[in-house]
Amino acid sequence: MLELAETTQNPGDGPSIVELTNSILPILAQRAGSIDESDTFVGANYALLKDTGLVRAGVPTELGGLGAEVPELCEMLKSIARVCGSTALAFSMHTHQVAIPAWRWRNQKVTAVEPLLRRVASEQIILLSSGGSDWIGGSGTATKVDGGYRITARKRFTSGAAAGNVLMTGAVLEDESGARSVLHFGVPMASPEVSIEDTWRTLGMRGTGSNDVMIENLFVPDGSVAFSRTAGQWHPVFQIIGTIAFPLIYAVYLGVAESARDIAVEMVRGKSASDHVIGLVGRMETSLRAAQIAHRWMLEVVGRNEPSAETINEVMIGRSLVARHSIEVTELAMEVAGGAAFYRSNGLERCFRDIQGARYHPMQPGPQSHYAGSFALGLSIENIF
Repeated sequence: MLELAETTQNPGDGPSIVELTNSILPILAQRAGSIDESDTFVGANYALLKDTGLVRAGVPTELGGLGAEVPELCEMLKSIARVCGSTALAFSMHTHQVAIPAWRWRNQKVTAVEPLLRRVASEQIILLSSGGSDWIGGSGTATKVDGGYRITARKRFTSGAAAGNVLMTGAVLEDESGARSVLHFGVPMASPEVSIEDTWRTLGMRGTGSNDVMIENLFVPDGSVAFSRTAGQWHPVFQIIGTIAFPLIYAVYLGVAESARDIAVEMVRGKSASDHVIGLVGRMETSLRAAQIAHRWMLEVVGRNEPSAETINEVMIGRSLVARHSIEVTELAMEVAGGAAFYRSNGLERCFRDIQGARYHPMQPGPQSHYAGSFALGLSIENIF
């Protein structure tokens, strides 16, 4: 399962997304072990992603990109994750920050996103996401000044920070009455008011470089604020973000689970397997299929092109199922392989550590269950996140 299956072709005479992705997998696979062992950021792999043009994969062809939509981008990320989870997860943050404005350009005719998408296509800039530290509640502070705002914030879990050009983020503005709103804007990573604090020493996904980004008194002009929303409450733009981003992010964890399954099966194939091991393999296959079906459901929801409170509910149910069953796959893979799974050289224990990250993205099981239950009962969900 090392290669991405041929599905769709890019328009024109150039290589397909499939061919471009497959061309870099051997190099990513070769580097993955040493990156993990040394806590090295996957920065060198970004050069490959740029050289192949995959950085602009999600930009519409009319704006200079490769025109891939969410299902094909998921296959790209899943394929990369099978050989290097850290590269896939870090790149998924750029990928969803491109896919969201691309979706708005295609489906809502929002022309304001064109300059950003054209920059991704022509300059191959890397977009960063602060979603892990922001989400619906927001973080950081915005203070109103003449002509704009002064921003101070710590943005945790900023995957790929060292490779990024623009951080897509926000900050909380509190008015005289105590009402809190979140302003959204892009932050140039080269600004002198922006720095990276090296905090990423973790159990898994060690190469993502998901360090803290520090913003100290950065001036953001009024005209650079993309939109404002009430803090701690769902907004239509976040319904778009949630619907599109999470199938892409969880494609990564599905790819890690598929890799764990393949490694475990290869380790016991051709050997005399006990009924116990055969049963474990069967349970592993069943859990993997459950994760794959759940992810396919997420993509079906995206395909409706109607982000809403309902699609958030369905996508987040899918997110919980993909996480639960992908974690179970790697646990069963460790049992299938037996004591040999404990050795780093087999790559299975890295899958086991990397998959743990699936637990921590929004919406985690508690809020997700609360949201799903409230939605089913016709109760308010606007403050559940």
